[in-house]
Amino acid sequence: MDFFSVDYAAFFLIVAIGIALGRIKIKGISLDISAIIFVALVFGHFGVKMPPVFQPLGLILFMFSVGIQAGPGFFEAFRSKGKQLIILALTIISSGVATTIALRYLFQIDARIATGLFTGAITSTSGLAAAIESTNSPLASIGFGLAYPFGVIGVILFARLSPKLFKVNISKQEQEYEEEVHADHPILENRNYIVENKNVLGKSLTDLQIRTLTHTNISKILRNGIPITPKPETELHEHDIIRACGTDEDLEKLTFLIGPETQEEIPESKQYVVRKFLVSNKEIIAKTFGQIGLLHHYNATVTSIRRSGIDITPTANSRLRFGDKLTISAPYDHMSKIGGVLGDSREKLNEIDFLPIAIGVLIGILIGKIPIPLPNGMEFKLGLTGGVLISALGLSKIGKTGAIVWNISGTTNQFLRKLGLIFFLATVGTQAGETLVETVRENGIKLIGMGAIISLVPMFTAIWVGTKFMKLNFLSLIGALTGSMTSTPALSAIEPITKTNAPQVAYATVYPFALVLIIIASQILALL
Repeated sequence: MDFFSVDYAAFFLIVAIGIALGRIKIKGISLDISAIIFVALVFGHFGVKMPPVFQPLGLILFMFSVGIQAGPGFFEAFRSKGKQLIILALTIISSGVATTIALRYLFQIDARIATGLFTGAITSTSGLAAAIESTNSPLASIGFGLAYPFGVIGVILFARLSPKLFKVNISKQEQEYEEEVHADHPILENRNYIVENKNVLGKSLTDLQIRTLTHTNISKILRNGIPITPKPETELHEHDIIRACGTDEDLEKLTFLIGPETQEEIPESKQYVVRKFLVSNKEIIAKTFGQIGLLHHYNATVTSIRRSGIDITPTANSRLRFGDKLTISAPYDHMSKIGGVLGDSREKLNEIDFLPIAIGVLIGILIGKIPIPLPNGMEFKLGLTGGVLISALGLSKIGKTGAIVWNISGTTNQFLRKLGLIFFLATVGTQAGETLVETVRENGIKLIGMGAIISLVPMFTAIWVGTKFMKLNFLSLIGALTGSMTSTPALSAIEPITKTNAPQVAYATVYPFALVLIIIASQILALL
């Protein structure tokens, strides 16, 4: 039996070679897991085929993981001040679609190959998956493979060189961004005050409602030279020194409520510590911080939430999700109890519960079969790709239904996504490899050039629209551009040019929306 006719041996060989090649970095740039498709193209040219079930299985796992991760951010983007960035993302992707359509008709290129060029030009494997599932053809893989290298390198170089290319003063942009941030979120300061107001003596912090009245938070109290950690029931005594955190305007209110400001310092207490906790207790998923009572029961303050690689500022109404990493400031004696409430178990996070995954995929399959009426008696179905994606987005937003937790940890999500991509890329690559040489021989240089144009037009459009019409801060503009092109390497490339987090904030705002929009656009392109 010929070695290359053994499907399973060939599959693992393709995966091994692809992953090895993907780890090779040139000037800090690598193909990562996408290198598998290039290896598969070569194997497919020599007649290697994968088991048919590999493609839909990989597609299901990949799309479900994308939807679960993107869900919260996708819906949040429509309620936040990121609407302007969302419009920019829509503009960027629309210009890419329009360019693809124009080039396709100008050069008479097959719609499936043109769709592959679009997904490769904006480095979207999810878009490629949607296109192949919609057309039931591997031809999009050829376009993807030809456009992808420039899509990766081109976006990185454009983002990195754009400040010089467009003569942007980065220092000025940083200053303007800081002013914008401070206008929306005034700087928080810590100041100390002496308790002198007779009307507050003997009253507890709960009775005084200091947080409600002044929007400040009392973090420490110095009484008779001894620092103590305040609790809701802690009463204020005359000559106590309190440390409060808030904006300049809010802290000024404390002088009328408590007493004058003082420069006397409150020494640090070894009994008060800061620790990070993992949310692994499924009983508290989808509950708010107010509901689980961390502040009330344990005098604990949650200072940040890290979710799917993004830092989120918590509020009393923030809902917990499985796999969240919380930074908490609390008395040392309460740390073990807080850990018990949150779970704080890496082992539980690493456990894969396939029940919600199976149910979520099943719901998605059913959604994908629902016919959507179109004009002239035509129908449109979301199919496997759209159905599973919509299901995952919705379930991720819900978070928990009864005992079933829909959210999965970042580690599990990455595992499912990579596993799905491995199956998917190996299969479509070998299928496309059968006609690769003939297609490249006939249109190779032309297709590569088209892919480069599809990459460049949206980026120049973004700069033009963002600066001339939207008047966006350039740092936010570049972050939104990389998010719209779904290029994490490009985001990494621009991090060294600024000390602010403007690009990262913009990227996180538009990425979930762009991810979904590209999938929809790819399906539409493939069917035109």
